[in-house]
Amino acid sequence: MAFGWLWNYKRMIKIILDTNFLVIPHIYKIDIFHEIDRLINREYEILVPSGVLEELRRLKNSKGENKISARVALQLIKKKCIKIIQSQNLVDEFILNFAVKNRGVIVCTNDAELRKRLKELDIPVISMRGESRLDFC
Repeated sequence: MAFGWLWNYKRMIKIILDTNFLVIPHIYKIDIFHEIDRLINREYEILVPSGVLEELRRLKNSKGENKISARVALQLIKKKCIKIIQSQNLVDEFILNFAVKNRGVIVCTNDAELRKRLKELDIPVISMRGESRLDFC
């Protein structure tokens, strides 16, 4: 794995989640927090940009599966007491810039374009593998 430096990092690992990652529990019935525990064998803090909350709130007012997925994601954020960080601009750009400025951050996303850009910068990414588990990509 190209980001071996991550595991020698002294501070707590920060993990930032994007919108499409937070809807995994409803759509694929995967416990993302259990999977993160399985992958990260040390202390970590989960962060969600405020822009993600805004996206989820908009989706919650839509119809069908998006509405239910967003409602489940918002409930998980509240239940897990996830830290919300203020974001500006587009969410993907914020996540990318945050990860570049804060080495040691792991990004959780299923967005193919964002994953590609993060991997080019040697930033660790967790995403879905198949339809039943998460893994580093």
